[in-house]
Amino acid sequence: MDLTGQFLIAMPGMGDPRFARSVVFLSAYSDDGAMGFIVNKYMKDMTLADVFERMDMTHEKTAPLDRVYFGGPVQVERGFVLHMDENRLSPEPLVILGGYVLTATQDILEDIGAGRGPAPFLFALGYAGWGAGQLDAEIAENGWLTAPSTPELVFAADRETLWDAALHSIGIDPLSLSSAAGRA
Repeated sequence: MDLTGQFLIAMPGMGDPRFARSVVFLSAYSDDGAMGFIVNKYMKDMTLADVFERMDMTHEKTAPLDRVYFGGPVQVERGFVLHMDENRLSPEPLVILGGYVLTATQDILEDIGAGRGPAPFLFALGYAGWGAGQLDAEIAENGWLTAPSTPELVFAADRETLWDAALHSIGIDPLSLSSAAGRA
């Protein structure tokens, strides 16, 4: 089973508060581990304009200066741009099933700051990472549900209701979920 390009949806009993009610877009999944980005939580009081200022980069006032996402607790000082524009392939992009592209180079930020960046895009600081077998164990222990991702949910959905929308996309009413795991 390859979960690359899929969503992880945190179950109500998620023990780690950083992941409570999180929707994670998985950018990589293999026997060696997994990597993804929380796509429904923002960094507190930070916009992309703040990132440009901290990096001493110029930006146009008309450039999209969206909120910055809390991608996860690993390497929160490192930035990632998730987008759909395969024409903007950087020297080392990660092309993900479904047409998604992950770029972690400064040139894409320069293009976004100049108003020439990809659209749509999502900028995250940090990522969520799992070692070999760790994510599979968390899924088996009822920590996560998996669901197909769509560009509409990744980029356009209301962040406040994305957890509910991701659950509804697989036919689950969030009110029907329990924080207790069980076996039949």
